[in-house]
Amino acid sequence: MSAAARPGPVILLGCGRLGSAILEGWLKTGAVAPESIIVLTPSKKPVADEAAARGARLNPPLAVLAEAYALVIAVKPAKWREALLPLLPHLAADVALISVMAGVMADDIASATNRTVIRVMPTTAVAQAKGVAAVWAGRPEYHAVAHALFEPLADVVDLADEGLMNAATAVAGSAPAFLYAFTQALAWAGEARGLAPDAAVRLATGALRSAGAGADTGVPLTDLIARIASPGGTTQAGLDAMSRSGDLERAAEAAVKAAVDRAGELSA
Repeated sequence: MSAAARPGPVILLGCGRLGSAILEGWLKTGAVAPESIIVLTPSKKPVADEAAARGARLNPPLAVLAEAYALVIAVKPAKWREALLPLLPHLAADVALISVMAGVMADDIASATNRTVIRVMPTTAVAQAKGVAAVWAGRPEYHAVAHALFEPLADVVDLADEGLMNAATAVAGSAPAFLYAFTQALAWAGEARGLAPDAAVRLATGALRSAGAGADTGVPLTDLIARIASPGGTTQAGLDAMSRSGDLERAAEAAVKAAVDRAGELSA
């Protein structure tokens, strides 16, 4: 199955932070035409209202759900059964279920729904069409569905094993918050050396943008580091200090491990 092979609407179930980001990305890129979007949300969301104003169907009669070829599950992991199961009688038998929920295994959803399940873990930067998304599907032909919906919004990385999804979630889905936290720590360190708070934040966030621009070039990370860290220079001195202490590696390992462990708890 592919989006091209089965035209029809796409259902977005849930419009929280990640669901809203996905919807924003679809509207921004046209990956899904507004008139082909069905949004199901129990609460009022500005981006859902914007989508409706552009032709999307917001909380329509359940009978129209049978037209959809894919349904993106973007509710809280603990709420997916109560949100999804009542919809099953109204969905096509071959609808592809795409879960963007951390920690919920595909088999759990497939067993409860008797539908094929695709797992996607996108970052919220899909809202700006600058995200990254890990994808796993039990049937290879269903990768095309995920790619059609998310490639315009993100760099899509296919995973060979669903067991890798928790690690991908930690390294990509959670990592922007880790990077923001490190950037905030850099700003605090600059402030401690005499920079005004506003100046420290602007300089640190500007550095984060610069780093992102470098990463977008596709140059290996080791080469990007080497381009900035001249031997004997200030950057190399800072890198050496972090290497000697081991704090950077320990913090990264601890953050990824904690995120992976938590994802496992959510799936239990």
